[in-house]
Amino acid sequence: MNTIDFTPLYRSSIGFDRLASLIDNAMRSEATPSSYPPYNIEALEDDRYAITVAVAGFDMDELDIDVEKGVLSVRGKKSDDGEHNYLYQGIANRAFERKFNLADYVEVREARLVNGLLTISLVKEIPEAMKPKRIPINEEAGKVIEHKTEQADTRAA
Repeated sequence: MNTIDFTPLYRSSIGFDRLASLIDNAMRSEATPSSYPPYNIEALEDDRYAITVAVAGFDMDELDIDVEKGVLSVRGKKSDDGEHNYLYQGIANRAFERKFNLADYVEVREARLVNGLLTISLVKEIPEAMKPKRIPINEEAGKVIEHKTEQADTRAA
């Protein structure tokens, strides 16, 4: 398995510590791919996404969706009643867990189960404090501070 050296990134970037572990986990999971259940990830707009997981045969009470520490987990546990005598079983009836790493500020809005497809709606909402803003440069700022200092000296005397 290949490893990637992130040293050049760390020299000029701050706060990307999690990037190395995300890429490492992605490379590990690609080494042992699991194709069950199949899924799609769709970009609907710049800040809206949808994950659709094919969960044919699963009821809503057999599915769990959790988000913890930036990881979205979708789990399915099939309750087997044991009443079937299959001659051939081509429809998977097994438990699964699928994990998705979410970027900062990506939140799960809702989940819908329609026709065997579980669709999870996601939105990226960057807080106002984190959005880029222009900082004006004021030439008078230094003069105002000096003026207030002179007034303080006058009152002290």
